[in-house]
Amino acid sequence: MKDSLKEILKDEPGKKVFMLANEAIVRGALEAGLDFATTYPGTPSSEIGNTLFEIGKEAGVYFEFSTNEKVAMETAGAAAASGLRTLTFMKHVGLNVASDAFMTLAHSGVRGGLVIVSADDPSCHSSQNEQDNRYYAQLANIPMLEPADPNEAKEMTRLAFDISERYELPVLVRTTTRVNHVSGPVEFGPLGPRRKKGHFDKDPSRFVVMPANARRRHIHLLGVMEKVRAEAESSPLNHAAGDRGAEVGIMASGVAYNYIKDLADAGYLECEILRLGFTHPFPTGLVKEFLARHRIVVVVEELEPYLEKETMSLAQREGMDVEIRGKTTADFPFHFEYDPDVVKNGLHKALGIPLEEGGVRAEELPMPTRPPTLCPGCPHRATYYALKKAVRGKDVIYSTDIGCYTLGIQPPHETADFLLCMGSSIGAAGGFSKATDQLPIAILGDSTFFHAGISGLINAVYNQDDLIYLILDNRTTAMTGQQPNPGMGIDGRGEEAPMISIEEICRACGASSVETVDPYDTKAAEEAFKRAVDGEGVRVVVAKRACALLDAKNLKKQGVYTVDQDKCRHCFVCINTFACPAFYTEGKNVYIDPVLCAGCHVCGQVCPFGAMVPLSEVEKKKEGGE
Repeated sequence: MKDSLKEILKDEPGKKVFMLANEAIVRGALEAGLDFATTYPGTPSSEIGNTLFEIGKEAGVYFEFSTNEKVAMETAGAAAASGLRTLTFMKHVGLNVASDAFMTLAHSGVRGGLVIVSADDPSCHSSQNEQDNRYYAQLANIPMLEPADPNEAKEMTRLAFDISERYELPVLVRTTTRVNHVSGPVEFGPLGPRRKKGHFDKDPSRFVVMPANARRRHIHLLGVMEKVRAEAESSPLNHAAGDRGAEVGIMASGVAYNYIKDLADAGYLECEILRLGFTHPFPTGLVKEFLARHRIVVVVEELEPYLEKETMSLAQREGMDVEIRGKTTADFPFHFEYDPDVVKNGLHKALGIPLEEGGVRAEELPMPTRPPTLCPGCPHRATYYALKKAVRGKDVIYSTDIGCYTLGIQPPHETADFLLCMGSSIGAAGGFSKATDQLPIAILGDSTFFHAGISGLINAVYNQDDLIYLILDNRTTAMTGQQPNPGMGIDGRGEEAPMISIEEICRACGASSVETVDPYDTKAAEEAFKRAVDGEGVRVVVAKRACALLDAKNLKKQGVYTVDQDKCRHCFVCINTFACPAFYTEGKNVYIDPVLCAGCHVCGQVCPFGAMVPLSEVEKKKEGGE
């Protein structure tokens, strides 16, 4: 356990610790008396779960990696309904998966505090879209807080539990990538007492949301949220600073506030700044007073004009003579995350503030590109190599999924033609099966299979689809940081758990054939894929081999490979069909970087002339020649 994680457990109020905001969220939950936590890992929220995985047992907190976000929300909802203080967290698209339970929890409410962290990902650093989940708070009509730095992440998480328990409603804490992944000083408060075990007091009229109850609970929710609105108006999380008499006022939330504050502190701006941290319900009274003090108000926020539209609506409704600028006036972009340059440029457009001369924007610097790629030794690369050989000449559609293996889109693999969301590979493949005469190959990983790949398999068998279902079992949830999943035999507290067999599930679902292959044995894998191509129905191939990062030490023990230049014929088959990052060229010669080589030895099967051999073999050859 690293030192910062040990610090999280210390009950030392006033102590200041430099930590990641995701770690600070855990500290805030512990100060609130956290009892129970659930998640499905997803960047940029992953480190919250990684931290709880490390310290949860010692902290006396129940923590689980659920099979998906919907299950995580349902499990958390039950714990909170039993009076336990509960945290569930996920990346922004994860809340889409959990939204069915999430929306209803707003109606039934909770008894213990329930805090839901949604980690949004502007600029799609690790996501398939950049939706703005602040609208989920508005849609469900629950309170929402938006921290801007690690200390606020800690404090707002702690306060969110108090708000949740006071009003018996879930509270959404919305973060973004630059908040989740920034480190800064965090001041500790006292650790809260734990309840450890709750008790569910039955109340079917509240917790069984059949139509009659749901209608009554909706009216109740509307009434409670009016009380929450009054709290948002006076909350210290919403505060103004600066020149109240200035012509210009600026409203900001989340990480955008940091950039505005830095510019103001540097003398670039002369204005009053309204920092909004309690953003739903929208504090109309506070904002109305702010608007009345200024001739121009600029709203600075990432992604959608959520606050801007609320502000414009308020000004129009109240007949206020104030100019509101932001995204809707084309001063600030709707897309991607903000940085100081983006904010400066937006203020230049909105207010005519001169840009600094002589500066160079980051995107103007001549930086080399570095596309993401599968790691050296990655079993997925070997799987794709064997698969491409087996289907050569066939008209196939690669319906891929969310995971490291999505990088199969890169040449020379080119095994990604269609992707929507977690688990979509098999559902989409079923659609292609019926809509075309092409052969669909659904590709997804082991964790994704447990998350959302089973129901699609059942659908494909039930509707008699004709497809290949390739499950890449690398024995972990690799893309988000090696978290456990139901196929690994370990749970969210690091304890032994039942190991769920993917193959047995596929057979039980009625797959026409199920084969398991070792990707490092490329010939055997190729033969299995050929049998699947020649088969009918839903044919499952499980490519099982541990992630190279997970198995790095064992692989290295086998020894790294090199190129025997006496055998090399400079055909570049290795580069053009396998493309391991450990390969590099100098002129016509191909070499293997011994530092990058993982020791998987697959390249020895790829080279048609046997030129890729163990480094020890070449060294012995040199010694013999000498």
